[in-house]
Amino acid sequence: MELLENIVEYYDELYPVTNELKNFYENETKEFSAPVKYLTIGCAAGTFEHNLAKGSADVTGIETVTPLLESANRKRRTQLMALRFFQMSSLEMCRFLGKGFYNIISIPDDRIIFIHDSTLMAKLFYDCKQLLAPNGKLIIKLPNFEKYSAGKNSKLPVRESIRVRLFSKIQINSSGKETMYQEIETGNGKHLTVTKDAEILCPTKDTIEECAKNAGFLKFDFYSDFNYSEFSKDSDNLIVVIS
Repeated sequence: MELLENIVEYYDELYPVTNELKNFYENETKEFSAPVKYLTIGCAAGTFEHNLAKGSADVTGIETVTPLLESANRKRRTQLMALRFFQMSSLEMCRFLGKGFYNIISIPDDRIIFIHDSTLMAKLFYDCKQLLAPNGKLIIKLPNFEKYSAGKNSKLPVRESIRVRLFSKIQINSSGKETMYQEIETGNGKHLTVTKDAEILCPTKDTIEECAKNAGFLKFDFYSDFNYSEFSKDSDNLIVVIS
């Protein structure tokens, strides 16, 4: 169960658009002719997508959570930007979006883990391959599940801003499935549930590489952050660039 409406007000604080993030994507798109065509799967409140569109990119964001999508659309200041948001899941995107169109497909903010079925995970990589233009790239950010194991009832690193903290914990339910529990704690001590008993899949570096190879991808680069730091089994996060 996801109650992401409880995080909408704080989303941009907890998942900020940093200079490191902007520089990373700028570097990864140098080889593409303008306008660079982006697709974000799980665009959330759309702040990074607006930033890209202001830089003359052609940007599409898809999101399943209505309050987050509404927040993304409220940020629009002009209809002249090449920017569009759709309420759509990754399962639907190959039916409605242009195949062979996108230079960059991005799955940010750990959202890939909520694709909780291995068959659907394989489909995700296959569909991304279909939507990408020749030489296009798939960029994914997720926790490093070589470090965090659901069997240990793992707590993921706390995200925090001046006003709020986000706590995330991987648990095992009665059926033996990995689930995510998340809550936020506001500055006045109030606790609000964000995600409860939501089944997840915890792909490792090797799992992602296998799924991507099966979908036809050939090149894989792994980092621990958006500064291109070397990835290791002790890294908190995994950034993957696949082409």
